[in-house]
Amino acid sequence: MRFARCRELFGKDFEKISQAKVLILGVGGVGSFTLDCLYRSGIKDITIVDFDSYDITNQNRQIGSEHIGKIKVDVLANLYKGIKKINTKIDNEWVEHFDFSPYDIVIDAIDDMGAKVAIAKKCAPKLISSMGSARKCDPTKIEAASIWKTYGDPFAKKLRYELKKSGFKGDFLAIFSPEAPRCSTKGSFVGVTGSFGLAICAKAIERVVNARSSHCHTSIQRRESSTPDSPGAKR
Repeated sequence: MRFARCRELFGKDFEKISQAKVLILGVGGVGSFTLDCLYRSGIKDITIVDFDSYDITNQNRQIGSEHIGKIKVDVLANLYKGIKKINTKIDNEWVEHFDFSPYDIVIDAIDDMGAKVAIAKKCAPKLISSMGSARKCDPTKIEAASIWKTYGDPFAKKLRYELKKSGFKGDFLAIFSPEAPRCSTKGSFVGVTGSFGLAICAKAIERVVNARSSHCHTSIQRRESSTPDSPGAKR
């Protein structure tokens, strides 16, 4: 049986997992691994959204990237039979007009700051959002926390600023790493970007199983952190 090991692990909760509806925004280095994890864990109703095509520089970290020049959502829909695809650019206008209500979980794995803010304002209660995964080497530093309790992550710091500026007063779960950047360019390591995706998958399944929408501070390593960017925060 395809999901026998998942059923053994999750027991009766596997039915909740198999019936969940998940939307993945962005299927690059983080989102493609989130997709793989959710799909292999028994979630059948997955919709992916992206507008990009594979480039040779994607091949160090993105599932499906051996198909250079091909549209990402087309390739992934072929690899993961039964998922739904939307080939479009995720910008403020698209977010404004898209109906997020059918989904139990919305996963934000995009880089565009404006669109991330728009997504948060539209569907924060069901959102899990990826912060900066590039330029890092240690996947054991990855944590999960309220966006307001992220620390040591320049991307998350910028997002918090933009959220405050926009008047956003809600909350959502963020996957982030306080590891100091190892380079100043676009360097990336699949050990980290892929682990971000797997961490997102784990938190999505946890949320489905527990049927909760609260976003209390939790850590992949069960660590405590101080307030964002405070002198007492671990770095």
